[in-house]
Amino acid sequence: MMRQEILLGCIVFVAVVATGAAFFMLRKFKRSGVQARLEKTGANPASRDKQTPNAGAQKISGVMSKVGTAVSSGPASATLREQLVQAGYDGPNVPSVYMGTKLVLAVVGVLVATALIAPSDMSTHGKLIAGGGIVVGMFMLPNFIIGQKRSKRRNHFRSFLPHAIDLLEVCASSGMGMDMAWNSVGEEMRQVSPMLADEMVLANLEIRLGAARADAMRHMARRTGADELHSLAAVLVQSERFGTSMSEALTLFAQSMREARSHRAQEAAEKMSVKLMLPMLMFIFPALVLVTAGPAFILLYRALSH
Repeated sequence: MMRQEILLGCIVFVAVVATGAAFFMLRKFKRSGVQARLEKTGANPASRDKQTPNAGAQKISGVMSKVGTAVSSGPASATLREQLVQAGYDGPNVPSVYMGTKLVLAVVGVLVATALIAPSDMSTHGKLIAGGGIVVGMFMLPNFIIGQKRSKRRNHFRSFLPHAIDLLEVCASSGMGMDMAWNSVGEEMRQVSPMLADEMVLANLEIRLGAARADAMRHMARRTGADELHSLAAVLVQSERFGTSMSEALTLFAQSMREARSHRAQEAAEKMSVKLMLPMLMFIFPALVLVTAGPAFILLYRALSH
């Protein structure tokens, strides 16, 4: 019995350390390769004085990368790389680190399931189901974190894009060219949204390297996950092709984005009543019935017992 308790404590300790290392690795890769490229080009002065990554974190990421490379059958798919970029993790070895982390967490899940479920009195079928659930949950934990990061970044870009487009409209109305206006808006947006400013600077670097503005904006849309940028690219291309007013097109587009954001907020508010039904039925309604009808049931029980 004493050996089982010691083994259980060791396995739980290893599981906690491995889970913490996984979260630490995700935080380490939070600074995306986009920002690293901006630092190399000198386009992001605010991030030049940042400290270099910790050597321990680099060693852990190297180990995870080797594990992920060993279990991977080939290069990462475009879908996986796009999802990681949209979550803010961009780099040549991020997919391999991601796969290595998933494998390590799955192994930790096997150890935890073995330590917690094997000594129990559950049936074999129940042990297999519970152990499989723990292993699958640990294996899918990075997917959940990446999904949350993608959703958070996408909502962030959608919140600040209307303001950036308003600034573009003001700059275009004052007679500035689109390239100069884009640079000015990127510098101004850095005060409120550094992520959006970094993406705008990167898109501007692509334009300087010879890419078309529409293509650079489509690449930015794929990196951020904001589909509104595809529409903005189409609006700018049509304005340049047909010679219409750029400021009017940007004004109408900003208004449409605000209306879409208002509709999304109304939709979320309407869904809230449906989402509150389950906690109300599980927690509020039983307590309400107990408080209101409890005394009556007690009196009825006493009357019938006599």
